[in-house]
Amino acid sequence: MTYPLTTTLNRIWAHDPCDEGKDRALDAAGKTAPDDELITFAQIVEAVGLQDALWCCRAEPQHGREWRLFAVWCARQVQHLMTDPRSVEALNVAEKYAAGEATDNHLAAARDAARDAARDAAWDAAWHAARDAAWAAARDAAWDAARDAARDAARDAQKAAFLQLVTTGTLPAVRQGVVA
Repeated sequence: MTYPLTTTLNRIWAHDPCDEGKDRALDAAGKTAPDDELITFAQIVEAVGLQDALWCCRAEPQHGREWRLFAVWCARQVQHLMTDPRSVEALNVAEKYAAGEATDNHLAAARDAARDAARDAAWDAAWHAARDAAWAAARDAAWDAARDAARDAARDAQKAAFLQLVTTGTLPAVRQGVVA
């Protein structure tokens, strides 16, 4: 694998990005039309942000291992919040799959189990939310501020990890519950 990871505007355009994304990408590249000039994913992050850069990963499916490892890295940051072992096992299988140590069947079974775990958790959360609705208004303001700060820190950590992955092929160590 050669780093940094690259793509082209033509490869991105083949996946039909939204008009706003196209405009931002062309403006950032100083171009009026897509072409086959190589651009790094780090350049894409700086030009259009992490969310759109992650969308652009579909233009380079041959890097599926890297994209999967990044997704697992992100999920591992909040693994300590996972209460169902099926969710943790899905992460383990996804990581093994990226390393070539699990099959498509293993991955599908883990995905199905994780989906069941998510559905169970959503049902449980809905029941608890209905029961606890009366207390929610009192907590909302404090939680909103804390949530916004945590979200911003998590996004910064994800951006740094993605940039490290696409430039060096490595990811930072997982630090569950700590945004570094």
